[in-house]
Amino acid sequence: MIALISGKIVHKGVSHVIVDVHGVGYRVFIPLTTYYELPEADQTITLHVHTNVKQDAIQLFGFHSVQERDLFQLMISVSGIGPKIAMNILSGISAPELLRALSVGNVGKLVHVPGVGKKMAERLVLELKEKVLKKMTLEQIPDTGIQSGAMDMIREDALSALVNLGYKNNVAKDALDKAVRSSEEELSMDNLLKKTLKILAG
Repeated sequence: MIALISGKIVHKGVSHVIVDVHGVGYRVFIPLTTYYELPEADQTITLHVHTNVKQDAIQLFGFHSVQERDLFQLMISVSGIGPKIAMNILSGISAPELLRALSVGNVGKLVHVPGVGKKMAERLVLELKEKVLKKMTLEQIPDTGIQSGAMDMIREDALSALVNLGYKNNVAKDALDKAVRSSEEELSMDNLLKKTLKILAG
């Protein structure tokens, strides 16, 4: 699967670009948010890619940031949300705004996105709220009283991952506590695990 593509823009369109990678042109579908970040034609770009394999085609969906790609992949995991709808959503709302809307269950914000009805917005919130909270750093989570709950979920998942790796529960928990206390940067599931594993390795 193609996860990243880097090359020269041969064609720049609102819905897709053609990227020349060593003489091979790849058509990559993009949301408007990524289109606004693109340089002019003939310039080099790097896009984070989701490869969608269908019976009759292989489609590439490209994004300016990893966050956009991750949100796209989360959305298409929801029943009834295909790549086209997910791209429309990302074209109508920025990734940080979408994260915030999903994390606090702001259905009204989602309904304002073209093509998203109330039922679809409610389904997105229901299925993705906890997942996006785990992907967000504490700085990104809106200050609505859910930060502590989100941090608890992140710690529980990190503890579970460490136990699955073979660490004893109490040892892993102590290391997690140390990682949280010593951290001066934003904490997400990924960097909490990295910090804790460093402590355990030391």
